[in-house]
Amino acid sequence: MRHTPFVPTRRLLLAGGALTAGLMLAPRMAAAQARDNLARVDDLIARMTIEEKAGQLNLQNDPFRWRPEGVNPGDTLDSNQEQTAADIRAGRIGALFNGVGAKTTRFVQDLAVRESRLGIPLLFAADVVHGLKTTFPVPLGEAASWDLDLAERTARAAAVEGGAAGVHQTYAPMVDIGRDQRWGRVVEGAGEDVLLGNLFAAARTRGFQGDDLKHWSSLLATAKHFAAYGAAEAGLDYNSTDMSELELRSVYLPPFKAAIDAGALSIMSAFNDLNGVPTSGNKWLLTDLLHGEWGFAGFVVSDYTSEQELIAHGFAADGRDAARIALMAGVDMSMKSGLYMEHIPGLVQSGDVPVERVDEAVRRVLMTKAALGLFENPYRGSDVRLEARVTGSREHLALAREAGRKSIVMVKNDGGLLPLPKTGKRYALIGPFGDDRVDLFGPWSIFKDPDLAVSLEQGLRAALGDGSSLTVVKGSNVETPLEGGIEAAVIAASQADVVLLAVGESQNMSAEAQSRVDIGIPEPQLALAEAVAATGKPVVVLLRNGRAMELSGAVKDARAILVTWFLGSETGNAVADVLFGDHAPTGRLPVSFPHFSGQSPFYYAHKNTGRPAASRDEGFKAQFRETGNDALYPFGHGLTYSPVQYSPVRLSSSTMPWNGELTASVTLTNVGERPAEEVVQLYIRDRAATITQPVRLLKGFRRAVVPAGGSVEVSLPLKFDDLLFLGADLRPTVEPGEFDVWLAPSAEAGEPVRFTLTR
Repeated sequence: MRHTPFVPTRRLLLAGGALTAGLMLAPRMAAAQARDNLARVDDLIARMTIEEKAGQLNLQNDPFRWRPEGVNPGDTLDSNQEQTAADIRAGRIGALFNGVGAKTTRFVQDLAVRESRLGIPLLFAADVVHGLKTTFPVPLGEAASWDLDLAERTARAAAVEGGAAGVHQTYAPMVDIGRDQRWGRVVEGAGEDVLLGNLFAAARTRGFQGDDLKHWSSLLATAKHFAAYGAAEAGLDYNSTDMSELELRSVYLPPFKAAIDAGALSIMSAFNDLNGVPTSGNKWLLTDLLHGEWGFAGFVVSDYTSEQELIAHGFAADGRDAARIALMAGVDMSMKSGLYMEHIPGLVQSGDVPVERVDEAVRRVLMTKAALGLFENPYRGSDVRLEARVTGSREHLALAREAGRKSIVMVKNDGGLLPLPKTGKRYALIGPFGDDRVDLFGPWSIFKDPDLAVSLEQGLRAALGDGSSLTVVKGSNVETPLEGGIEAAVIAASQADVVLLAVGESQNMSAEAQSRVDIGIPEPQLALAEAVAATGKPVVVLLRNGRAMELSGAVKDARAILVTWFLGSETGNAVADVLFGDHAPTGRLPVSFPHFSGQSPFYYAHKNTGRPAASRDEGFKAQFRETGNDALYPFGHGLTYSPVQYSPVRLSSSTMPWNGELTASVTLTNVGERPAEEVVQLYIRDRAATITQPVRLLKGFRRAVVPAGGSVEVSLPLKFDDLLFLGADLRPTVEPGEFDVWLAPSAEAGEPVRFTLTR
């Protein structure tokens, strides 16, 4: 199913004024309705006390819907619930987050709508990142599908389950570019590439918001974390970021703009400081750029206490100062800290914050509530029967299985070991993730349904049909040895024809606040791998991970390697689909796998430098002593079950006229015995420019099915706009000269052809 969101035109964005903001915030709404909404909002603002205004900007944890049974009329409230209920009735809270459940939604909303003075409905938000009860692959894994329609469909399914559970807003998509795999939150984004990041940001935004924001199944998308959070120094979460504005605008800002252009109406400010100014106190970023230059009409919400953390940054003297700085910078809604509720009334009274700025923030929040239809239908998401019908539905589980298998990347298959036969072989599933039903969900799956988890063991047994052909041995824990584990694993491996080695990271190792100095497999698992490999049996690695990893020893040397990420509810079935050949692997890496952790940050679109290394034998070049500058497995890499050969690239012309375009073509030949699905990737390099350019940049890709033993021609357009880069004046520019073009299966494959751009 395709969904087309409302996207404001440039003319509307520049028109200015509160009415224009109202029009932009109401998808497909008639002008008269938009005016009515604005009149309603302005009337409310005129009647609100300063305390009630501060309350609309105050976002707190939901203490009522954090457990499945929820809270209902007649229940005894605990002290936290009593206080929160009193604050809602008094108009001191405008939004709650991370509570779900239709059963309690009406009870909580009644506190605001029926028992507060002005009856303004609450906004319910939650971290619905890659599913609610039905869990889909983590965003990085799904990005490995290179399938934008899939990303839109999984976001839509997550919104359906979230909306039916009384959620109005999701804190997703995360659109940070992640080029340092030491950073734990790489798992939440689309990887290292700007184009892929832009496309997935837009697709997920469309999926979450759907066609109509007023519909119960629409979740307000929140692009996060604004901005450059993914470039934290040393890959250390929450650390400082320091970069040129050129780098910021070229790499880290575009996915946010893509999400906004796709209709996103909320932005979350980041934890990090950027060039010495914390982003949650950065007026240039949150006001001048976001609202002024880009015309963003939605609201900015702080990340969890990030405005309070201005004090720890050394940017604010105390809580009052932090509230003033954040509000004046452009943070409209304060998450969790309570600083806005505590200090805005006094800041306005003293004249340190103009009431007009408070009114502006309140208007943005209330117009968003109006766009969501909450004034007409504050109880959307309170239908228990609807929630039961859509949550964990067969359609959603089928989609989770499809998404899982499309996210798997086969990076190695020596001797054509895979796919494996379902009969006639004995298999040993060895490793801490073989029978796991916890870590398969991945981080930010806080509302998952454990009963929906399909472990590797369950999926493989279901596929094999004969339980006696599969032996399962844990062998080790994730980060610690298991007494007798290796011995048992060696016995199982010795008795098997093929070893399936399920190793990697737990979901707690690849998540927020989980930066790693060593992105390799934990030592106990490496010892297990070495012992199992010593039996001489062929090994297939089923890698569980939320980042690109350093692979070494027996893991690196395994005959076959499937990168399986955290695939969510249908993990076992999805892996079995690919492992036994019911579906061929089609995924491609969205991140580069380095040879060593010490190469981090490592990404394909690097600069050439003045001393590029052509080989390891050359001295005084830009290279490490221990390894070359290539990847173990490069961005875009992924194998399928039939080898596909690429012909030399052909261009429709050796020159491109100014404002013109040309076509690049390649012939794909399948030399295998089954159809192959290939992702043809178009890269360019500007060979000489006034701003140095990366050695390659992805500019497009196309999926092609090549029949067994057959050939197909694939053509991709290359347009003048694809050659643009930001010049020294930070404006898009292009210069005449020579360009290299690749049509290749990865960022390190293929031979380029050259054309000349003429003026």
